Amino acid sequence: MDAEKIRILGIDPGLQVTGFGIIDKIGNQMIYVSSGRIKTSADSKLPPRLKQILDGLNSIISQHTPDHVAIEQVFVNINPKSTLLLGQARGAAVCAAVLNDLEVSEYTALQIKQAVVGNGHARKEQVQEMVIRLLRLEGKPGMDASDALACAICHAHGGLGAFANLYQHIKHGRGV
Repeated sequence: MDAEKIRILGIDPGLQVTGFGIIDKIGNQMIYVSSGRIKTSADSKLPPRLKQILDGLNSIISQHTPDHVAIEQVFVNINPKSTLLLGQARGAAVCAAVLNDLEVSEYTALQIKQAVVGNGHARKEQVQEMVIRLLRLEGKPGMDASDALACAICHAHGGLGAFANLYQHIKHGRGV
């Protein structure tokens, strides 16, 4: 019996740059499909930038027809204005998925890093390197695309990644 193919769209939301990454999960295998970023102009007002994120993700969803969407949750930043703007960009991304009748799964940065690297406090470069290894990529994706691919990988592994069976409990980003 052949394993079912599940296509996952990972999203790393941002107002200036929203990263996206698409993988196929077939059994225990993950296959890279596409990745990139949606860049908005800092000179534009907020509503057109949000529309650009929404339209860009709608186009990606239409082109690649994912089965699932995984998105990184917003963390509370030191600057409340930045946190609110990030939340609005994230809202546009969630709307793109919901408008296309896709279920959205949300993961914290800690969960994503734990799933991909095995350490919830891993550096961005470590996450990027593991994404390259896990997906057997020939090139190095940009940080935004890499973060989005990591989010998709996290979802493909049920949110806990390859380390799910190693630890029964996660405390402060570490297995105990």
